Amino acid sequence: MFDDFMTRATLAGVGVACAAAPLGCFVVWRRMAYFGDATAHAAMLGVALSLALQMSIFTGAVAIALLMAITVTLLSGRGYAMDTLLGVLAHSALAFGLVAVSFLSGVRIDLMAYLFGDILSVSRTDLLVIWGGAAIVVALIAWRWSALLTSTLNEELAYASGINPKREQLILTLALAVTVAVAIKVVGVLLIAAMLIIPAAAARGFARTPEVMAATAALIGAISAIAGLRAAYLFDTPAGPSIVCVAAVIFAVVSVVGRKERMGP
Repeated sequence: MFDDFMTRATLAGVGVACAAAPLGCFVVWRRMAYFGDATAHAAMLGVALSLALQMSIFTGAVAIALLMAITVTLLSGRGYAMDTLLGVLAHSALAFGLVAVSFLSGVRIDLMAYLFGDILSVSRTDLLVIWGGAAIVVALIAWRWSALLTSTLNEELAYASGINPKREQLILTLALAVTVAVAIKVVGVLLIAAMLIIPAAAARGFARTPEVMAATAALIGAISAIAGLRAAYLFDTPAGPSIVCVAAVIFAVVSVVGRKERMGP
């Protein structure tokens, strides 16, 4: 079964959807879309460092994503708006990463694969990393689900309940770093934020509880991965962008249907 590249690609896409879905819900609820995008952009520097130091892409991407998140936390509130800090750090890290990659001699790199993903070349080892990372993210979110929801709803309520919102923010940051690292191979640095946000935003339109929204987002992400890969195979289009396009179409359909229902007959 695993000798079929399409089977491996499908399993990889579903794995990323499972990791991104619950985390994407918190990104939407907390309005952290720009933070997710910034973390993904910064991961490109992690890719360059991984190649230079001959270590796994996963390790380098997680390290840089966490470093950027910690840097933002330390610098926030010191005269710079959060979106300004994220913009500076994200685009600087992406630029330095691309420049660093160009200096690597003796290393053959497909830059487009890192920017837009190369899901069709996923190996058995990549599958282990993707599903291992997805398991870590899901377990982390499930473990802290109640505390994360409370701190997202109201920080004062969280403090009153004995919950430290800063700690929950750190847990989300860690989960985001792991998700970005496992998703690079599937959709690439530039499209990771889309897989975090679009399925969650689509699920928000008709989910009645946070748990249902997370499960629905995972389902939408998985459908997007499977249908996007099928479309890429049939029409010879890039696989990563095709997956995101399907997710965007689902979001558009859900939005239109939801609007008609609210307007009534």
